[in-house]
Amino acid sequence: MASLETALSALLAEKKYATARDILITMNGADIESVFEELPEESLPLLFRLLPKELAAEVFVEMDPEEQELLIKGFSDSELKEVVDELYADDAADLVEEMPANVVKRILKTADPDLRKTINELLKYPEDSAGSIMTTEMVTLRPAMTVAEAIKRIRRTGFDKETVYNCYITDDQRRLLGTITIRTLILAEDDDLIADLMEENVISVGTLADQETAAEMLARYDFTALPVVDQENRLVGIVTVDDAIDVLTEEATEDIERMAAILPSDKPYLRTGVLSIWSNRIPWLLLLMVSATFTSMILSSFENALAAQSALLLFIPMLMDTGGNSGSQASVTIIRALSLGDVEPRDIGEVVWKEVRVALLCGVSLGLVCFGKVMLIDRLLMHNPEVTVPVALVVCLTMAATILCAKLVGCTLPILAKLAKLDPAVCASPFITTIVDALSLLIYFAVASSLLRLV
Repeated sequence: MASLETALSALLAEKKYATARDILITMNGADIESVFEELPEESLPLLFRLLPKELAAEVFVEMDPEEQELLIKGFSDSELKEVVDELYADDAADLVEEMPANVVKRILKTADPDLRKTINELLKYPEDSAGSIMTTEMVTLRPAMTVAEAIKRIRRTGFDKETVYNCYITDDQRRLLGTITIRTLILAEDDDLIADLMEENVISVGTLADQETAAEMLARYDFTALPVVDQENRLVGIVTVDDAIDVLTEEATEDIERMAAILPSDKPYLRTGVLSIWSNRIPWLLLLMVSATFTSMILSSFENALAAQSALLLFIPMLMDTGGNSGSQASVTIIRALSLGDVEPRDIGEVVWKEVRVALLCGVSLGLVCFGKVMLIDRLLMHNPEVTVPVALVVCLTMAATILCAKLVGCTLPILAKLAKLDPAVCASPFITTIVDALSLLIYFAVASSLLRLV
């Protein structure tokens, strides 16, 4: 890509615009946008004007809001109208949602009246709902049509639809009756009726359903489009697979950020300012720092025991780290299973029973290895006479008990968060690690006090 960017910059400097255009029109819209990202901002308006209308619209949709705003400010009203008119309704609605008020006024002023009406209708749906990401541009047919009539209608109206592969059959009140594919129409006889060919058991989603639910349904059923209906089963739009991919990517990114104790951001990393990154990270860091006070309090309360048996200090980091890692393994597994629908809150009993068995196996395995490590390395190789068999036994028993508690905490907290209508991702690694650190210390000193008779 770097050589392409250099070549385009050189062509612009030499005013060889036709050559630059010839290069760009051979590329995909997403690839052109990637090239534009690496070029100086001042060259973007000129390069964008070299593109054919349809390709320009494809590139425009792929751009970040900041780049879109930069171009819009340089557009004349007629240029802006050309771009907006080429956008699909859902992309136009997304554009309006992202732009500042003064830019929105220009967009709506230049947009076609029908498009303006559709944009306003889409913006009425709640954010992150299926209605907010759907497009109203789909092909609808009537059950009484013949195949020949249906194909004629598709040819007449399909050129401005986002997809024509899936067609939807509705009645006079726009109620969804069935669906049919272009493949079925092409292979049928001209005089066959749509009513006889359509699939009546239609899987659809409501306008107010969560956008992630709609995206997951597309993935589950391998659809390229999913019909969206209102409360009276009237067809109002479709969610296409490209929008579903965007939603799943966005949700996965958000979950990863929450699991890393970061407030989600809707901007790419390199385009996010330092202060913005700081503000996203500092709240959780402050909370986790304060919560770690409990660990200090536990250590302080067992200060005399540690003074009497100083060898115990050597193994605190290992026990806390192992417990945190065990809890993180369980929590990440359950959070992912919850997001995929593999696990439901009602499965909590089955999940706990499985994790208990896993914890016992892990605890026994690590406990045995830990005993050998403590006796061989800490006592013999490091020549530490205070590391005795009873101390090693305390460490190993604590290891097993800590792993059991960590996995129970790790698997139950995300499910409880789901039951409380919270994002399970907030119960991920950092939060669970803090809880498990405190538990591991309590278990450690309880076992040590019992076996070593510490006061």
